Amino acid sequence: MGFLSYICLTATSTWIYIIVPAAPAAATAKYCRPLRLGGAVVMLPNPRARLLSPSGAGFGFGFGFGIKCLMENRAQKKDYLHYNHTDRCRNARWTSRESYQLMYERPWQEVLDFYSHAVNGRLSLSSLRTETVRDHDDTEIQPVCNTAELNRAPVKDGTGRWARATFKIVLSYHGNSFDGWQKQPELNTVQGVVEKSLGKFVDEKKAQQLKDRCLPIEGCAVVAGRTDKGVTALRQVCSFYTWRTDVKPQDIEGSINNAAPGKLRVLSVSQVSRMFHPNFSAKWRRYLYIFPLKDGENMEPNFAILEDVENSREEEYRDKIEVLHGECKDEILNNLILSQDDEEPASANKPQTFSIMRVNQLLRKLEGKLLSYKMFARDTKASRNEGPPTECFVYHARAMEARLPCLDQGVGRSVMCVELVANRFLRKMVRVLVATAIREAAAGAGEDALLKLMDATCRRATAPPAPPDGLSLVDVGYTEFDPQNCFILND
Repeated sequence: MGFLSYICLTATSTWIYIIVPAAPAAATAKYCRPLRLGGAVVMLPNPRARLLSPSGAGFGFGFGFGIKCLMENRAQKKDYLHYNHTDRCRNARWTSRESYQLMYERPWQEVLDFYSHAVNGRLSLSSLRTETVRDHDDTEIQPVCNTAELNRAPVKDGTGRWARATFKIVLSYHGNSFDGWQKQPELNTVQGVVEKSLGKFVDEKKAQQLKDRCLPIEGCAVVAGRTDKGVTALRQVCSFYTWRTDVKPQDIEGSINNAAPGKLRVLSVSQVSRMFHPNFSAKWRRYLYIFPLKDGENMEPNFAILEDVENSREEEYRDKIEVLHGECKDEILNNLILSQDDEEPASANKPQTFSIMRVNQLLRKLEGKLLSYKMFARDTKASRNEGPPTECFVYHARAMEARLPCLDQGVGRSVMCVELVANRFLRKMVRVLVATAIREAAAGAGEDALLKLMDATCRRATAPPAPPDGLSLVDVGYTEFDPQNCFILND
């Protein structure tokens, strides 16, 4: 007896199903659906049926034998129709690949060296050579908890959490020396080093609990904001509590400083109110991004070539759409953005320079507004992509040119400093904002380009994150934000 073959033809492949005649009619009806084409009948596979594995096992037909052959007859590249860039500079924007290359192909080592000196106290942000960067005096920020606040904290019966001592720890660390803040197995993280150093100050009850669970004796450090791998912190704030009464702030400072000399340094340790929480008590965070410049880069791009770029790319898009759809539609043409897998990004015809003044104009449009930055976030959970959890209020967003200081009194590299202050930041939000602002400035977009991107529906509309090497958490504020207490004041 011969085999009964069912053939399914699709736009991209040909599926051939060969079934032995012993298969009952019920099985065929269950796993295939007939389709009449003229006078012929073609059996299509039921999408709900379990298909045959490459080895032939588990065919899903339930009669022990089956073969599936997949024949690819046409390979087609996927194009992303995701965001409607319809302005005049839509063809001058860098693709994701171009933006990534232009961001990472820079002398980041000089920025890393500056941050290393700043962490170890040899340099400060005030040494950045620009008239618009003012000295940041930490005495202007009042202590979060003074002695009076410490005494006014409710004592109750002196037991439970009211009997514990809470310490506020302000520290700085070099991002390139650690794998981020959050403790992870087999990785050198800041939290891991700090909590290991705090293990000698844990009370006896907590130490016994850790021993019973076969866990190392470590303290618990709560942080104001976790930083990614490669991100430096100049004034990170964390807290630690213990029920021991003999722990001194100087003991904690010495223990942490001896854990990673030259990479991690404690700036201050103080006993604070038991109501203090480094994250929930914070009212704003300040980040600084230092972007190294190349010679002659801080200048307005030559937008005279945009018309030629527009025409050439228009023809390229039209040809591609005709192949994919058989016809060219204006709405598809306006929405088409090449994926980062395109072979010919045509970067030679796109502007390679940008103006820091334009970056500053783009960023200043964000000041004083409560907006949803979900398009500028990365690696966030699906539940955090909508609604208030993605909303941030930006107090201050500025950009200015400066020069890195040199210990040998030489002339440092010209850099762009971006200062961002907000009540909260989403994951990788600062890095995406910086990269997207640079991309839009180079393309010649309008001053409201970043605001328009808030309405996008796909994160591919924004640029990939800038390198973490240039980012630093400057400080965390526990008093009301003062706009005059900023590094960049360019009115």
